[in-house]
Amino acid sequence: MKRIFLFLATNFAIMITLSIVLSLLGVTGYITADGLNYAALMVFSLVWGFGGALISLAMSRWMAKTAMGVQVVDGRTGHAELDWLYSTVEHLSRKAGLPMPEVGIYESPEVNAFATGPSQRSSLVAVSSGLLRSMRREEVEGVLAHEVAHIQNGDMVTMTMIQGVVNAFSIFFSRVIANIVRQLVDERISHLVFFVATIVFDIVFSLLGMMVVAWFSRAREFRADAGAAVLSTRGNMIAALQRLAQNQGLVDDSQPQLAAMKITGGKGLMALISTHPPLQDRIAVLQRGDLAR
Repeated sequence: MKRIFLFLATNFAIMITLSIVLSLLGVTGYITADGLNYAALMVFSLVWGFGGALISLAMSRWMAKTAMGVQVVDGRTGHAELDWLYSTVEHLSRKAGLPMPEVGIYESPEVNAFATGPSQRSSLVAVSSGLLRSMRREEVEGVLAHEVAHIQNGDMVTMTMIQGVVNAFSIFFSRVIANIVRQLVDERISHLVFFVATIVFDIVFSLLGMMVVAWFSRAREFRADAGAAVLSTRGNMIAALQRLAQNQGLVDDSQPQLAAMKITGGKGLMALISTHPPLQDRIAVLQRGDLAR
């Protein structure tokens, strides 16, 4: 319930913020007596498309810590495992030429890790307690190297920009097509038809956009695997993925809004909107030595 409330509250705050921005830009509407004002619609689409994505990116580290209950560690806890976790991320970050990210752990039986944050200088690497319990140290190092490689590659910013473009296109074209549909019906119901058609095409374009974003995300996962093989070793990364495959049932995938923070990928049709490739595919690429970045 805490995560659901946080998700809804954050999205409500984003809606209010973007509405204020549009008002300041003088965009109070894009429908006129003569039809669509395409310039106003374009501004509306860009503000909502990129604005939501950029605000989410700016809040990503705070959101992750709050939603997942991440406890930040500083390497001076006196707990051998947690201090080793911190020092390993520190070593990998130094090797990657990165500023030291925040390091955290969250209590969960799931076997999972993620990196997030708006920039290389403001990032977070977090692991679940279940991952630390289930993996040997060299396997954990492989996972941590993968997450550090995400930060090194700037994947959080890249994916935000791609999401912003997809959002803007979806918003713009759903309303353009809905306006065409509205012109084909009786004027007395045209406003209702436009409203319904906008919702329908928003959903259609959003689903298509999700596939595009997910495809890019899966490509970035392969690239982060290659980076991890360099920062740690290829053997450690393969061993980590093999261990994850054995514990795949211990990844909590009940909350789609947190899918990008989960390690496993979908199957069948769900693979089209999965942010992560199947683990066996990732293992096979590493075993072939296909480490092109």
